[in-house]
Formats: sequence, structure tokens, C-alpha cells
Amino acid sequence: MRGDDARPTRTLFGAGQGTRQNRLTLPTLCIAVLVAQVDTSVVNLAMRPIGAHFDASVTALQWVLDGYNLVYAVLLLTGGLLADLYGRRRVFIVGAAVFTAASLLCAAAPSVAVLIAGRALAGLGAALLLPASLAIIRVAWPDRRQRGSALGVWAACNGLAFVIGPSLGGVLIDRFGWRSIFLVVVPLGAAAVALAVPAIAESSDPAERDFDAAGQLLGALALGAFAVAAIQSHRALAPAAVALAVAVVALASFLKVEARKGRRALVPLDLFRIRAFSGVVTATAGMTFGMYGVLFLLPLTWQSAGRLDPIGAGLALMPMALVFVAVSPFSGPLAGRLGSRFMTGGGVATIGCGLVLIGATAATQSLLAAEAGLVLTGLGMGLATGPLMDGAVSAVDAARSGTAAALINVARMAGATLGVALLGAVYAAARGGTEGLCLAMLIGGAVQLLSTGGIVTAPGLARRPATR
Repeated sequence: MRGDDARPTRTLFGAGQGTRQNRLTLPTLCIAVLVAQVDTSVVNLAMRPIGAHFDASVTALQWVLDGYNLVYAVLLLTGGLLADLYGRRRVFIVGAAVFTAASLLCAAAPSVAVLIAGRALAGLGAALLLPASLAIIRVAWPDRRQRGSALGVWAACNGLAFVIGPSLGGVLIDRFGWRSIFLVVVPLGAAAVALAVPAIAESSDPAERDFDAAGQLLGALALGAFAVAAIQSHRALAPAAVALAVAVVALASFLKVEARKGRRALVPLDLFRIRAFSGVVTATAGMTFGMYGVLFLLPLTWQSAGRLDPIGAGLALMPMALVFVAVSPFSGPLAGRLGSRFMTGGGVATIGCGLVLIGATAATQSLLAAEAGLVLTGLGMGLATGPLMDGAVSAVDAARSGTAAALINVARMAGATLGVALLGAVYAAARGGTEGLCLAMLIGGAVQLLSTGGIVTAPGLARRPATR
């Protein structure tokens, strides 16, 4: 099922003919992805003013955050399938429009209940938008080298959100109030919708595919229950355990149904027989396990110890994001020269070294060692993210690009969720503080390094530079 299509080669920002349509393709995709990621990264900063404005309970405020995450998780596979069935540009436009409308609803919300509904609607938009954008890159850049460069820029936009999100969000909330963080994304979202029609060529591959209602239901139940388990693990263990049991049962049923459906399945299981695809899925989950673990625990430790306030903690995390943004655009050309196995394995190993450094120096008074660890983490993310995304969509036919894009995002979500939950549990078991951070980061670093071993020995990942 793998192999690139024999289509005319495009340059990074356009086709050989230099048409306006293709010059705008990557900027349009990047605008939409940046909008979605920035919106997500700044909402955390607004929890206190939102709570004060609505006199909302802690539970309600948690659902302002978790409503988005839950709907996104539940509908992620659906978004990928719809892109393949009905048109990747069409689903991208619908996702961007829904996300923009949801932002308007959040900005105008008269109650916390409406705000939660708006956040859930934004989760729907993201579930349509993000897999479609990655699938469009797979189709629009059939040449493997050019696609790697495009995906490096696309990945950099994810990192850029971590750079501008906290700083921009803090300024907006301070100067204009919490509603401004939702309003600021509206013109950019509208621009993505308007540009998509002239900038993106439509593509779809409905042959031998159908909606797979049973797969949709069971897949949504498995992902949703898994997300609920992760959410509740920080609040109540009994509901989390029940949700996890439901997720396991739903997943087993999902796999049984999908095996019967064959190539018409929502997730054709033969995708995982492609060793390159299964390898990058596993590596992506491993990468986000450590990345989100450190993003969760390091600022928590700083603030709990009184070393930094929330704004200071956000600024202290900047080096990781800045290095990620700086390195990502070069990850495609580097993978072309050094091979995807070197880039992904080296990137994940670098993240592991960053976590080990943070853990080993957790008790020191200076922040320099932690900042150095964050720089290593950002460097590893920048090296590995683009090649991993490229490996996922390149390992399958373009007809399955939407499904592959959805699955690699499921892997990112699963790794992040497990990283926060398991490393958070280790942190709590060690009674938090520097001792808890040390133990959690050392374990997280070990997981990263073990993941590297799996990448290096995975037979499906290319040692040599990618070719068409």
C-alpha cells in the first residue's frame, strides 16, 4: 500500500508552473493549524478570569478545557475518514469554519455552559481540520523530499503556537479581557476559509470505502472513554478505572468489527502490517509521552515551590518552543540527507536526554540546567516531528492519507495523555516537589530512550535519504 504517486513535482510553495493556487497552499494550511493550536494553548491562561466572571465552579472550569479535548478525541477518526470520502479541501474548510464559529460563540458566551458548548464545538472543528490538513500535504506534494520540507514548516507552526500563545494570551487577557483570546483567532480562521478555495485543490478517494457506522461508534466510544479516563485520573480514580475498562472493551470490539470489514473499514487493520507505518505510530506516541509529561510537571513544580508565577513559568518554557520552531523547517532536508531513521531516532533520544537532565538537576536552585534540558527537548521535537508525520502519510497510498493523518494524531494524543497521567502519578506518589519531578523525569527519559531502541531496530524506517 505504500509508495508515492507519479505526479508532477511541486516546489515547497508552488508548482513548477508557479501558479497562484499552489503558492498559497502551505500558508493556508499553516494559518489554520496555527489558529487551532494557539487557541488551545492560551485557554489555560484564562481560567482564573473566566471563573471570576461567571462565578464558575472548578468542575465547570475543568470542562472548559476538557470539553474540547473530549470531542476532539471522539471525532478524530471520523474527521480523517470524511476527508478521504468526501474531499480533503471540503472537510478542511468545514473544520476551519466550525472552529471560527466556535471561537465567536466562546467570545460572546453569556454563561459558562455556553462557553463549554463553544469549546466542544471547537473540538469538532479541530477533529475535521487537523487530519485534513496533513492529508492535503500528502496529496499536494507527491515528491517525498518536497513533502518533507512542507511538513517541517507545518510542524513548526505547532511549535510556534507554544511560543506566541502564552505571551500573546497574557497580553490580551491583561489589556482586553478573557474574551479577546477567542476573538483574535476569528479573522485568521476566516482567512483560512477564504483562501482554501483558490489555494487547495480538491481530492478524495471514496473507492472501496464507506462510512462504517459500527466502526465509527466503537472507535468514538474507545477514544472518548480513554480521554475520560485520562481526565478523571487527576480527580477521581474510580470513575477513571471504569472509563478505562470501557475503553478496553470498546477497543477489542472495534478491532473485531474492523477485521471483518477489511479494506472498507474505518481503520483498515492492514495499515498496521506496514512496518514503516506501525513504527512511526509507536515512535510518535513515545515522543509525546515525554514531551507533554515535562510540559505538565515542570511548571507545576516551579509554581508549587513558589519559584515562578504562571507568567514566569510560561516564559521559562519558551526555549523549548523556540528551538522547536527554529529546527522544524530544516527537518525535511535533513531527513533527505541523513534518513528518517536517524532523524526520528536521534530526535526522540535527544528528548530523552533533555528529560534525564531535568530530572538529575531537579534539586538545584538555578534554572539553567532545566532550561538546557528544555532546549534539548525542543531540539528533539524539531528533529523528529516532521519526519514522523511524513513517515505516517508516506507509508500508505494517498487514498488513505486522511485515515493515516487521523491515526498519527491519535498516537500523539494517546502518548500525551499517558505521559501526563503516568508521569503525573509517579510525581504524586513521590509526594511532588523536586523529588517527584526527579523520579518522573528520569522514568520519562528512560521511556524515550527505550522508544529510540525500537525506532533504530524497526525494519520499516529508512536508513537512507528519502526518494520519490
